[in-house]
Amino acid sequence: MKRTATSTVFVAVAGMMTLFSGCEKFLEKNPQGVLTQEAFPKTAPDALNATNAVYSTLRDWYYHSGGYPILDIMSDDARKGSNPSDQVSTVGPYDRFAITPTQDGLDRWWNQLYVGVKRCNVVIAKVPDIEMDEALKTRYIAEARFVRGLIYFDFVRAWGGVPLVTVLDPPLRMERATKEEVYAQVIADLTFAAENLPERSEYAAKDIGRATKGAANSLLARVYLFRGDFVNTEKYAMEVINSNQYALEPVFTDANGANGQTGKEAIFDVGALPYDGTENGGCQYGNTQGVRGNPNRGWGFNRPSEDLRNSFEPGDPRLKGTIIDLGDTLDNVPILGDGPTPNVTKDSSGNVIEVECYNRKVWTPGSNVATQWAHMRRLVRYADVLLMAAEALNENGKQSEALVYLNLVRQRARQGNNAILPDVTTTVQSELREKILTERRHELALEGWRFWDLVRTGKAGQVLGPLGFVEGRNELLPIPQSEIDKSEGYLKQNPNW
Repeated sequence: MKRTATSTVFVAVAGMMTLFSGCEKFLEKNPQGVLTQEAFPKTAPDALNATNAVYSTLRDWYYHSGGYPILDIMSDDARKGSNPSDQVSTVGPYDRFAITPTQDGLDRWWNQLYVGVKRCNVVIAKVPDIEMDEALKTRYIAEARFVRGLIYFDFVRAWGGVPLVTVLDPPLRMERATKEEVYAQVIADLTFAAENLPERSEYAAKDIGRATKGAANSLLARVYLFRGDFVNTEKYAMEVINSNQYALEPVFTDANGANGQTGKEAIFDVGALPYDGTENGGCQYGNTQGVRGNPNRGWGFNRPSEDLRNSFEPGDPRLKGTIIDLGDTLDNVPILGDGPTPNVTKDSSGNVIEVECYNRKVWTPGSNVATQWAHMRRLVRYADVLLMAAEALNENGKQSEALVYLNLVRQRARQGNNAILPDVTTTVQSELREKILTERRHELALEGWRFWDLVRTGKAGQVLGPLGFVEGRNELLPIPQSEIDKSEGYLKQNPNW
């Protein structure tokens, strides 16, 4: 059942404001120097505030790959977007794999992830010593370990091995852990979370939006999928499916839209309110990609590519559920676009290479900037779990079972029109593998997964090579040079950077 943002988005305001209000009380009594390490958290209300602060990390603009949707822009699904001159040196290099270790944004992303790790570690290290309800204590720790697992999974995909900080007072100099060590920590954190978090239906209405057993199992399936461990991918994806806690929204646009926020398909999303400013409960992720010009909903980055547009099957409703074109009308708001942005851009041979259009998946009802801050980004949704299950089952030699979950996604996509998107019937493993990857592209487009899918399946060089991708280099991002400099060379750069 759908719930409104104001009744469920505890992370939007409580995640930061309750922490700070609690801190203010401590500041009235104690020196600032003992605030985080000595005097907080000490009580059950402190434990709640500290746990809410963990979630607030995910609303910060920098958490989302440094502020810009670079993972889509580095794929074949999107281009920089906005108008041609906007953020050319900041975002443009990601569009053509021309980034360097000093690239703007990498340091912001890296630093924000470690801010999140620190907040998680505060809960994990300090809450066990608080006298409070033991079941609630365990849940808070599991929530923090869920988010820490999520963050380190971001780290290891983006940079490989990174310094693994699991204590409050780490050494000033830390070597990079190996990729395997980071993955082991991710799996340990998410396993603890899955074993100790409640199912979604066991939460009170006021707590909907917190991490659940289903969210932890979904992330475990994703971790194992990225590692090519299809046995465990199948295991954890099927646990989510068999829990009967989730279902597909009947309408595709609701899967990411306002009508589906904290809904039955949203396994884990980032809470947000329709207010300009993170401090007011908003999330800038949607604003960064919102329609530019008229209506003024944002900056217009992450422009859907013509390659993505042309890849959809004839009649697939997900095309219009993914791309906003000039002339469309959404929620009675006409989309007129941005004056300085060319409606159509062609190359020297007259071929269309870019059309002014926008990411439909971040659209929220409204006609001004503030309302676009209300988009609740789905970090995990049920359609993804179904497709992970399909992929794992196919790789495990269970093609007939894989078809069930693949075709559930296609059935929802066609929305009752049986003349389009026919069920996939092939049971040839190689053919079904390609069908599932293509389905992931169309179902999950502009949600940040295409680049990772191409990397993990070994197709990035073939697909992204013409865009500038170099095998053996661009699978990982460079460690921010500022971090290497601060470590006085103790941190070592990724290969070929």
